[in-house]
Amino acid sequence: MSLKEDVQIEDLAEVRSASTLDPPAKGVDAEVAEFFAQNHVHTKIDDATNRRLRWMVHKRVLLVMVVTYFAQTLDKGTLNFASIMGIIKDTHLVGQQYAWLTTCVYIAILVWEFPSNLLLQRLPVAKFLAFNIMAWGVVLACTAACHNFTGLVIVRTLLGIFECVCQPAFVFLSTMWYTRKEQALVIGSFYAMNGFQQCVGGLIAYGIAHVHSGAIKNWQLLFTLLGCITVVWGLFVMFWLPDSPMRAKCWSKEDRVLIAERVRANETGIQNKQFKWHQAIEGFTDPTVWAVTFISFTNGLPTGGLGAFSNIILSAFGFTQLQTYLLAIAQGAIIMAFLFSGAWLSTRYNQKLLFAFLYTLPNIAGTIVFLTVPTTPHTKVGLLLAFYCTQGFGAVAILNLAVMSGNVAGRTKQVVASSMVFIAWAVGNAVGPQVFRSNDAPRYTKAFVVHIVIYAIQCTAIVLLRVHLMRQNVLKRRAKGLAATRTSGQHPNERIEHRHAFDDLTDKENPDFRYVY
Repeated sequence: MSLKEDVQIEDLAEVRSASTLDPPAKGVDAEVAEFFAQNHVHTKIDDATNRRLRWMVHKRVLLVMVVTYFAQTLDKGTLNFASIMGIIKDTHLVGQQYAWLTTCVYIAILVWEFPSNLLLQRLPVAKFLAFNIMAWGVVLACTAACHNFTGLVIVRTLLGIFECVCQPAFVFLSTMWYTRKEQALVIGSFYAMNGFQQCVGGLIAYGIAHVHSGAIKNWQLLFTLLGCITVVWGLFVMFWLPDSPMRAKCWSKEDRVLIAERVRANETGIQNKQFKWHQAIEGFTDPTVWAVTFISFTNGLPTGGLGAFSNIILSAFGFTQLQTYLLAIAQGAIIMAFLFSGAWLSTRYNQKLLFAFLYTLPNIAGTIVFLTVPTTPHTKVGLLLAFYCTQGFGAVAILNLAVMSGNVAGRTKQVVASSMVFIAWAVGNAVGPQVFRSNDAPRYTKAFVVHIVIYAIQCTAIVLLRVHLMRQNVLKRRAKGLAATRTSGQHPNERIEHRHAFDDLTDKENPDFRYVY
């Protein structure tokens, strides 16, 4: 919707009753229907108003997403820093047991992702998210009390259960509060915390590594400190983050209506607490959903392995323990550069999948260097740069999530798609550490051969998905009797009234829906 067009809020009310005493139309969320039925206004969302509204949302929603995701990635990555602080020796880990401590997190996500998404649909988003933040903070702090493999597996599994709500909640919040054009940058902003936590985590680990006390190990201090901070943050989220535009009492009624109206053109709605089986079936059979799911898996597998073994790999290049911590800071900066550049370029040129393809190429180049260049004092800097090239997976991840959030409509279908994507991500991350076999250390040649194959498959899937979405737009316009003037089916002057934007229709059901890629 152009920002200069009139906001026709009563268009939605026409498909519902004019009075809140009448029931809403079948399938429409009652709270959304009542909200719009009570707020009939005519107004314009000009550029200045749009900027003001966007900053209001940033301060309440984006702030929470960014800090929470930072806490999640930092908490999850704490084991990586602890791996060279002595946790492996102190807890008597042998063989593949360290790798299993990462794998069990993702197995927990695999099992709990769909129930978590269902609860996310039914419960107030902010309150459910805050509860999980506090819960994983408690679990993280309890890690310091573990003295063997069994104890670590228990706390790591619980960590996966409580943390798995984060990414689907944030994708849902992105569709609820932000336009499709804004979503790549929004998702990129919180996803960039994967890199920022490497910077901050490296500094924290560097400082704590100097603490030597007989009463508590430095890795135990690390887990306890971060766990307590996370619990405090969860309490803040409970009171700061609104559950939806309808319930955002921190703003005036007029602003709440305008904030909801900003996302009308998304055609993905705001919320619907009813589980609809026909939407679930459509989600399970939609090639678009399966494509983004497959890309999530291929992108997650190398991520899981590199995330768990990055510091061990860097140590194998000949860097000292403290140098490895400091190099993690540079690694984090590289990840953030990939993420923000990918998000910005995809927004600037309106090409998500094209840049997802291009950002896979540095990963391939870096992996080839690992496989062909021997480790010597003269090559360790080059190997370090090649390792940094493999951090492009973050950009691909956010672009894939932006494709999913922009192309899947209908709340139940979104639940299914989000569950499939993050289950695939969990499977990839669970398998990833397992390809790094202890008998293949320290260069892990076989693991990087697997990565090369995975990247090639990922590039193929990206190309096929782009062709599919272009074809769907052609069919959408043809169904309305309109000529598609471009291969993609898009028309530069096409006017869509978005009358069904909040009717909880799927992308296939809604004639006004257009796919983005």
